Amino acid sequence: MRAVRLSEHGGPDVLHVEEIDRPDPAADELLLEVDAAGVNPVDTYFRDGSYPPADAPFTPGVDFAGTVAETGSDVEGFAEGDRVYGTGIGNGSFQGSYAEYATVPTDRVVHLPDGVDATEAGTAGVVGVTAWRALIDHAGLEPAERCLVHGGSGGVGHVAVQIGDAVSARVVTTASEKYHDVLEERGAETVLDYGRDDLADAVLEASDGGVDAILDHRLDDYLQFDADVAAEGARVVGIGENSPDPAFTNDGAARSKDVSYRFMSMFNTPDLRVPLRGVAHLMAVGRLSIDVARSYDLEEAARAQRDVMEESFFGKLVIEP
Repeated sequence: MRAVRLSEHGGPDVLHVEEIDRPDPAADELLLEVDAAGVNPVDTYFRDGSYPPADAPFTPGVDFAGTVAETGSDVEGFAEGDRVYGTGIGNGSFQGSYAEYATVPTDRVVHLPDGVDATEAGTAGVVGVTAWRALIDHAGLEPAERCLVHGGSGGVGHVAVQIGDAVSARVVTTASEKYHDVLEERGAETVLDYGRDDLADAVLEASDGGVDAILDHRLDDYLQFDADVAAEGARVVGIGENSPDPAFTNDGAARSKDVSYRFMSMFNTPDLRVPLRGVAHLMAVGRLSIDVARSYDLEEAARAQRDVMEESFFGKLVIEP
């Protein structure tokens, strides 16, 4: 089979397509014929060594959707020909999805409902689980609450907007002006240009005085901002930052309103199958769609990883072997 491999950590150019033996599934694994593999920033962190993976060589690719080609001896509930999707491989310990076939432990894969597009599903794992865990599990978002999603045009952001809408929250999000219309179509009640000078005032106006839940992907930029626009008892969930030293300029804005902060990583999810099933259900009933901005083949994996870090696009990138 063909697979993208790296023999050493480094920039995108360390990725090469190789012919390797098709793997055999372990007792608790599935062998999948891969239909689609989402391209995520985290894939680049495993590639360059920013996240500590097992020793190279290995195949990257955290997300996947595909068809079961073979089941391990102890596997129950899956059969050859089943359509599935999931996340949580491609870190060295488990070979990844940038390949024609991949082996996947059953604790990170679920069935894909009929009618759900495999290409969309192949990009849904990281962003879907992250958004679900942030808004549902950590923030406890409820109907009619006011929710702020920073960066609504991004992978996690555009999914979070739809999850917020699916639970009947009032979603405010930020994005470049060219993405405002599509975000309103996806369920945002208010879309604001993230570069406007009066952004905090605009969020307060749109939320009738403050938001109840906030999903923040750039804590180093918005930690203080979140406190300033929070309602009393608001919950802020941080999923990332550009610089690892976010700080308040006035933490009294948070203390005076009893604002709580949670910081999370998708990789700490107790059972990946729970949010994966939730995301799959929303996709099946038409409440959630993943916008695929660009598709690449295996030979273009290096370009895909450059683009995911350097280019501006709405939604997700995908490799289709």
